[in-house]
Amino acid sequence: MVFRDLFLLVVSAACCSAVLFFQWSETVQLYDELYVTSYVLSDGVTVSSKITATRKDAPLFVKGLYLTAYSAASSKKRAEIISLIDKTELNAVVIDIKDYSGYVLYDSQVSIAKEFGLVDDRLGGVAALVQEFHDHNIYVIARQTVFQDPVLAEKKYEWAITRRGGGVWRDYKGLAWVDPTRKEIWEYNAAIAKEVSTFGFDEINFDYVRYPSDGPIQQAVYSHSEREKTENMGMFFSYLNTQLAVIPVYISLDFFGFVMERHDGISIGQRLEDAVGEVDYISPMMYPSHYPSGHLGFSNPAAHPYAVLDNGMKKGAPYFVDTRARVRPWIQAFNIGAQYGAANIRAQIDAIEQYPNAGWLLWNAANRYSTAGLTLVTE
Repeated sequence: MVFRDLFLLVVSAACCSAVLFFQWSETVQLYDELYVTSYVLSDGVTVSSKITATRKDAPLFVKGLYLTAYSAASSKKRAEIISLIDKTELNAVVIDIKDYSGYVLYDSQVSIAKEFGLVDDRLGGVAALVQEFHDHNIYVIARQTVFQDPVLAEKKYEWAITRRGGGVWRDYKGLAWVDPTRKEIWEYNAAIAKEVSTFGFDEINFDYVRYPSDGPIQQAVYSHSEREKTENMGMFFSYLNTQLAVIPVYISLDFFGFVMERHDGISIGQRLEDAVGEVDYISPMMYPSHYPSGHLGFSNPAAHPYAVLDNGMKKGAPYFVDTRARVRPWIQAFNIGAQYGAANIRAQIDAIEQYPNAGWLLWNAANRYSTAGLTLVTE
């Protein structure tokens, strides 16, 4: 009886929200599976009554670009980006709603954000902004950083990663991180995601879903250090799935590019196999300039974009077969290691599009984009 009532609640919520989802596309059924599971972590914590609502394929292959909150809030920049998307194969934008600083970039009513002064409203009227993109058939993704959250770590010491001997732990940039093993951090980010979903976003993209990768790692102290990093991150991905199951948005994760080739957690807790059943998209950051000298025998991998992307896709794509998630890499649209004009951008796209259902996202931190490397759309 309880299970039946739970099922009706999920279906009811999905039906009520479906009218708002993908207003500009064909009708999409959001949920086709529901089941309850239970498992016990090594530290004795039990995760039970987990709702898994499997979303069906999105109505398009996402081909997008990244925008800061400042860019998205600028009417001039929006017009420029919409014009670019209207005349090319692009069909999506990714907009910061909580960035690397930890600040929430809209007028959030989430209690923790308000209590600790974590709001920096750069976006203004978010729902109207999202609607403007939707009016041009543009899929809109909200980007939310999670565990690199220096402003919260500084203001709520007990939620920060600490260091042996006392004090807040910091990476080599001097940034504090919140503790990825603390449930309060998970709850806070889920609350933001739920609030953001009410603005009409089609998807929420979670970044910095990992342990720190640099700094005095051996000095870092976590609340639940008994958990393996991959175990803890897998638990977090399951938590996101559970919390957002009845909300009509797709969910995605940003991973390091090497997850496509390595499955040991790469010291930050990220493995494909822990996430492909929990989210709709995984976006490995496969920027050729970020691979080390000697990778694939290249002294400068940035000069060989097709080979780098092709190798990663060949090794990683099989992990997505018969799972919920699609692979949708971030690709390089900036000049580090080599000039990234039309040829190098297109080489990355060609390597990815050998695989069915694989989309891609352009990254340029300064939001400088052009038609270079993109297919133009005829009227």
